[in-house]
Amino acid sequence: MEEFLPVIASSPLFSGVSENELTAMLSCLGTRTERFPKDAFLLRAGDMADSVGLVLSGSVLVIQEDVWGNRNILSKVGPGQTFAVAFACAPGSALNVSVSAEMPTTAMFLNVKRVLTVCPSACEHHSRIIRNLLGELAEKNLRFSEKLTHMGQRTTRAKLLSYFSAEAQKRGTYEFDVPFSRQQLADYLAVERSGLSLELGKLRDEGLIEFHKSHFVLKV
Repeated sequence: MEEFLPVIASSPLFSGVSENELTAMLSCLGTRTERFPKDAFLLRAGDMADSVGLVLSGSVLVIQEDVWGNRNILSKVGPGQTFAVAFACAPGSALNVSVSAEMPTTAMFLNVKRVLTVCPSACEHHSRIIRNLLGELAEKNLRFSEKLTHMGQRTTRAKLLSYFSAEAQKRGTYEFDVPFSRQQLADYLAVERSGLSLELGKLRDEGLIEFHKSHFVLKV
């Protein structure tokens, strides 16, 4: 666990907590750590989540799949970021999403009851963790609303422009890397990969964007 302390300390969930205090806090919060190979499921739709997940290394995809296997990527989660927060905080709610390892991944799970209940020893920073957890929930709701805005556009072109505009505004620059492969971006925006590639080519030909693999430059 010690090798991951810098990652944990940098996580928004542990904002305001020093590395020196983390070891005692992690024990108090009833954490466990697991390693997953590429494409393994950390959580499956239908599971009951009683823990908040935190990626320590690698990355995971939060996905929805229908009975025919059509996949919709809701988000990509990297080191220091959390997953399954809302479900863990809603006792009795079955997951309607799955979480899979995009690459070999190490994740830490925090028992949500231990997180939301102030411990007998009244850890000085326990209430801070609870506030941070609420902040994580709010941030994820904002990201989901942003995704719905992209998906609500009528065409693949409009969805791409909406996504690129939001990324530029979020990062404060017209040049950035997206966290998705082409197929993943298509799944995120709920469009066909062939149509997405076609529209990217058209946008480049019209002088609106430049790109190489996952690196994009908006021409405004």
